[in-house]
Amino acid sequence: MTPVPDAILKALPSPCEAVIETHISWVLLAGEYAYKVKKPVVLPFLDYATLEKRQKYCEEELKLNRRFAPELYLGVVTLAGEPAVLMRRFEEEKRLDRLCQRGALTEQPLLAFARHLAEMETRMPAAEPQTPYGEPETILSAALANFDELEQIRPDLAPRLSPLKRWTNREGTERFADFRRRKALGYIREGHGDLHLANLMLLEERIIPFDAIEFSVEFRTIDVANEIAFLLLDLLEHRQAGLASIFLSEWLAWSGDFEALVVLRFYLVYRAMVRAKIAALQANQERTESYLALAETLTSPSAPTLTITFGPSGCGKTYLSGHRLLRARTLDCIRIRSDVERKRLYGLPPNAASGGTIYTPAATRRTYARLAEFAELALTHGWSVIVDAAFLRRNERLAFRHLAQRLGIPFAILAPVAEVTEMAQRLAARQGDASEATVEILKQQLSYLEPLTEEEKAAAQPL
Repeated sequence: MTPVPDAILKALPSPCEAVIETHISWVLLAGEYAYKVKKPVVLPFLDYATLEKRQKYCEEELKLNRRFAPELYLGVVTLAGEPAVLMRRFEEEKRLDRLCQRGALTEQPLLAFARHLAEMETRMPAAEPQTPYGEPETILSAALANFDELEQIRPDLAPRLSPLKRWTNREGTERFADFRRRKALGYIREGHGDLHLANLMLLEERIIPFDAIEFSVEFRTIDVANEIAFLLLDLLEHRQAGLASIFLSEWLAWSGDFEALVVLRFYLVYRAMVRAKIAALQANQERTESYLALAETLTSPSAPTLTITFGPSGCGKTYLSGHRLLRARTLDCIRIRSDVERKRLYGLPPNAASGGTIYTPAATRRTYARLAEFAELALTHGWSVIVDAAFLRRNERLAFRHLAQRLGIPFAILAPVAEVTEMAQRLAARQGDASEATVEILKQQLSYLEPLTEEEKAAAQPL
């Protein structure tokens, strides 16, 4: 630990109450504010050696983080000639890692953050084709280097690291074309770069990211799937697979980036190994073991399954499928909602009102075809899928049963039941949901609903 220079402490407008120190900076807590001062250090991945460089990176940190948290990042000030990022102080107990430790993190703020993050990512600058960011060789090289570095720190882990390294090399090599495609489609973007739970805080029920990486364009210009892998992995490490599952499905619903599932498992393992290396550097054997175990679990997912829902609007399909995700013990299942994908087909966000113009028979056929397309993509890359749709007609259900048979995976049906009066009450009270179903639509659905056959009833799961 390096003491803060006395001149800096004396230059604070209020007495310093506490210092949070990392290997590259001091954060001085004084009154209502926090002052982040960069240490004059040179490391393999950053250079804060001169005053000019520290000034430059303070200004860069302010600019980048104002995109995420303008209410926290106030400006750059000078303390005894040294630049410092001025921040509004917040309670450390509001950090998401602290909330997770207390079991106080709930789904609603995470759902809202998934939507916000998906929207923000569309505004982030995409990597130019000529840059090395997001290139397959760069991605795989960085992932494999982690193993070499970790083995140098902990030679005793070599037998355990060997199969993980082989999996990473094989999976990364197989994903080369996918990595290139994602860059070509603009999914390599300049984002936060360090979106783990300790860099997220809850402010008035909103999750706000802070401390984005300012010292390396390379570290923050990554696949958006790699970006969310930080958060997902931390939730898994805190034994919150249900929250990770519901966050991922909501992010997919708002981003529409289902192809992220093709590379996400690779990035999750990569992030787990980075965190294992950091834990080993800190001589934290328990956390090193925890991240290694996570990586091993992620490389050996359960066999995928396909589940569809059945029932008219208001019967509880979305609630029940969401509850299934929240009860998950591993991150291996996603939900695809017909109400969301129908709107996406017509260029509408999930919360837009269409006025009922996209609920024609032709639109319904297109919607179910799109649901099948996304389901097959996820299933063939090892993800279980719940398709949340009405599936009122037998031919719609049969198409998905045939999909499961063709892929050789188990098929099941979730069929919640409710009284008509209760369904009508739910629809009348519904607000802020992707569904635009009304009581009138419910009546129409009931008129053409084709009940489950005996064979389908046998595939129905207990609620």
